[in-house]
Amino acid sequence: MIANNGRRLAFHVTPGHSPTLVLDAGGGEDSSYWDALVPQLSKATGSQIITYDRAGLGASDEVQGPWDPRAAAADLQAGLRELGVTRNAVLVSHSQAGEVATYFARANPGVLSGAVLVDANLPQFFTDSQIERLIALTAPQIEELKKQPATKANRQLIATADNFGPTHQAYHLLAWPDSVPVTAIVAEKTPFDGSPEDAQHWRDAATAFVAAGPGRTLVTAEESSHDVPKDKPALVIAEVERMAATVK
Repeated sequence: MIANNGRRLAFHVTPGHSPTLVLDAGGGEDSSYWDALVPQLSKATGSQIITYDRAGLGASDEVQGPWDPRAAAADLQAGLRELGVTRNAVLVSHSQAGEVATYFARANPGVLSGAVLVDANLPQFFTDSQIERLIALTAPQIEELKKQPATKANRQLIATADNFGPTHQAYHLLAWPDSVPVTAIVAEKTPFDGSPEDAQHWRDAATAFVAAGPGRTLVTAEESSHDVPKDKPALVIAEVERMAATVK
């Protein structure tokens, strides 16, 4: 348990060598999302592996207010510093954790030797028109969640909906640092398998992200849903292994 800004956060460490692999799950998910992948990654790379529960999830303390990816990135920074990870880290971020990864990479480029963004939220996706579509698309789901018994996962998703527009308008303006190599894995089916327009915008955003700077690679997870780590674990392992092998 690591303290930051008055809250305790749960970090889980699998021993190994450098580079350290840091796995960050998507919205509403805690570190257990990676349980099946951690031993496979450990065997494939021999690396130290860190998973953690973001504030409000798993064994970590909850926080009040809307989702704040900058605060989440600061929590991750505090945890890694406490664990002695100050360089040669490879960040593996799924879905909503792409926002944490972007803020973290911008604030701590020297800590990261690379990143693998797994069907992750990328700044290019969140145009004003797309934000409006997402708010309208998710409003019924959020209202239904508010009626259900409260859980950490539900509260996290509701917190994401709160202040969604301004949070993601600000995120849209961010650029990934050119000094950090990154592989973007995009799911063929995307999170919007039932909405061709949104799915195409998601794929286009990944293409634009990779074209926006050096050292970027785009990989398509064919026939995969948004849950690429569970649908195509071998692909994720291969791309993480490839990125880890580049670390001097």
